[in-house]
Amino acid sequence: QADWMPRSTRSPPRGMTVPVLAALVACVLPAAMGFYLPGVAPTDYTKGTQLHAKVEALTSVRTQLPYEYYILPFCHQGINMDTQEALNLGEVLRGSRIYDTPYSFKLGLDETCKILCRRKYDQQDIQAFALMIEEEYRSHFLLDNLPIAMSVFHENDDGETIKAYETGYPLGFVNSPVDEEGEEIPKDRLKEPAKIFLFNHLRFTILYHEDPNRHGIRIVGFEVEPFSVKHSYINQVDWKECLNRMAGQGGKCNLNTCSKEQEVNLSAEPMMLHPAKTEPTEVVWTYDVTYKPSAVKWSTRWDAYLQSADDAQVHWFSILNSFMIVLFLSGLVAMIMVRTLRRDFQRYEQQDFLEEGQEETGWKLVHGDVFRPPAMAGWLSVLTGTGVQLAVSSFILMVFACLGFLSPANRGALMQAALFLFVFMGMFGGYTSARLFRMFKGNRWKSNGLWTAMLFPGVCFAIFFVLNLLIWGQKSSGAVPFGTLFALLCMWLGISTPLVLLGAYFGFRKQPVEHPVRTNQIPRQVPVTPWFVNGALNVMVGGVLPFGAVFVEVFYVLSSIWLHQFYYLFGFLFLVLAILLLTCAEITVVMCYFQLCCEDYHWWWRSFLTSGSSSFYLFLYSIYYAFSKLQMARSVAFALYMGYMLIISTSFFLITGSVGFLCTLFFVRKIYAAIKID
Repeated sequence: QADWMPRSTRSPPRGMTVPVLAALVACVLPAAMGFYLPGVAPTDYTKGTQLHAKVEALTSVRTQLPYEYYILPFCHQGINMDTQEALNLGEVLRGSRIYDTPYSFKLGLDETCKILCRRKYDQQDIQAFALMIEEEYRSHFLLDNLPIAMSVFHENDDGETIKAYETGYPLGFVNSPVDEEGEEIPKDRLKEPAKIFLFNHLRFTILYHEDPNRHGIRIVGFEVEPFSVKHSYINQVDWKECLNRMAGQGGKCNLNTCSKEQEVNLSAEPMMLHPAKTEPTEVVWTYDVTYKPSAVKWSTRWDAYLQSADDAQVHWFSILNSFMIVLFLSGLVAMIMVRTLRRDFQRYEQQDFLEEGQEETGWKLVHGDVFRPPAMAGWLSVLTGTGVQLAVSSFILMVFACLGFLSPANRGALMQAALFLFVFMGMFGGYTSARLFRMFKGNRWKSNGLWTAMLFPGVCFAIFFVLNLLIWGQKSSGAVPFGTLFALLCMWLGISTPLVLLGAYFGFRKQPVEHPVRTNQIPRQVPVTPWFVNGALNVMVGGVLPFGAVFVEVFYVLSSIWLHQFYYLFGFLFLVLAILLLTCAEITVVMCYFQLCCEDYHWWWRSFLTSGSSSFYLFLYSIYYAFSKLQMARSVAFALYMGYMLIISTSFFLITGSVGFLCTLFFVRKIYAAIKID
């Protein structure tokens, strides 16, 4: 690791002595705005310190396929291409590959028109550049653990101009012709190819904060402005001698387009690429660097990266609106349930004093069948156990994210923490699955535990492996190396599976759950139920309300994943997930109560599917999002999107279904324990 990057920024924090109450408060209030990784020490510099920029990857929202920076023939003199920075598991899985670059700066020294290199590219190289530019690839540099960004300014509702960042910079731009209405003309209707221009001149602006009384110079911003310039020169230039020197310095390396005293002229001829040209194309790569003092402190230097320029107010008010609507519905549902159940209890108590010949009605009538084990009870216990494992790991992940330990400053930490938490929470899944399996009179707990450990991770790994082969076929850096795949297999089979079996062992050893009423030997025939209690209808309707509580937040989460935006509102996400689980529990309990009142006691699977059906709407929304917000240039990108959204939707199904089922089980046990059965 280079001297300019502190090792503390690459390592997790040690120790956390925050009370539980403070953690919950932090999740709801300050964590929504304050996010920075605790324990990271800033690096103090002095003037004249040599700084070196690193490069992370080339990314595009149109392909979702990251590539190594040097897959294109950029300048790389003096760079060892075989060495790259050590990465954590999360960075490897998201396709990051960090290399050194020949871009170097001296802190505090402004430099203009520095020559990086001069290259001659053949037709194949130019076509590679042109393809990447057409697919809107962006380059991502790093300096002092800060990603490079382009400044974007927008006005808020108060008329104040707010500065925000777009991370990375485009490799170039396409000057596409437009029609009379200002719409871009499709390629198949163009009479001649669109003009493609390469950004070969970068103007870096490094923002620094200095407080002589407390610390030295600290870097708080890394900005870039790209230009396309067709550099020209008169005399013969010794390009090897001119590397990383300003044009015209010492009377050498003279360029007509810029010099150490003159910046690049915006009216200069741009560097246009001709993919059909067979002759070599000469490109001169140059850059400027400017230092500006900033009032931004080191602890808040990420704020500009996190300022959303897209309807920030709509985001907040939509979440608040969902919160208030769900609270109102929750109160309404709770009131109806309490009043209805109280009336049922009073009616059943009065029937105890009436003549014995009077028949029972309502949900009390099925007391002898309500706890009869369902069909495929083992699979229900397996899915519920996996859902509990996912729910517990998600809860802990949200707590750590709210406390700032998984901030964007710690690249890849969120994905890595999610994987490790799921692996180590296997004991909860195995325990829950075994307890339910024994309640259903099952006795093969080892088989049940193995299915719990293998089913969901196995499906995810199979999908991931197929997608990885597709990515590998595209020669993308997003393809996970086989060594990392083997490490994931070891985590699954060597850590998660034994923990699931250990939890299943303890869960099966405990006394089985005793139901409050006995189950009859002969099952009761279920009468014809009204149309509004139809199983498929109830399941589909039951998922609307939970999804409606979170769909606004889903939009921002999908944007952070697929549009490469930072997501940091974990406090509000925590609230929204709590609302989601509360809604799942209530809607499932209400649907189950209506079902039992119609003397239908097959509630086990329906309670799981009712709340779990919200994942179906999540998957449908993800398809709508893909066609409305994403412009995928390759079929592999669409396959990646659908594969990963299928995994996310399945996880959502297991979590919401398990919460709904367990809450319904608790509700049914409570109401039947409160009545007298002869």
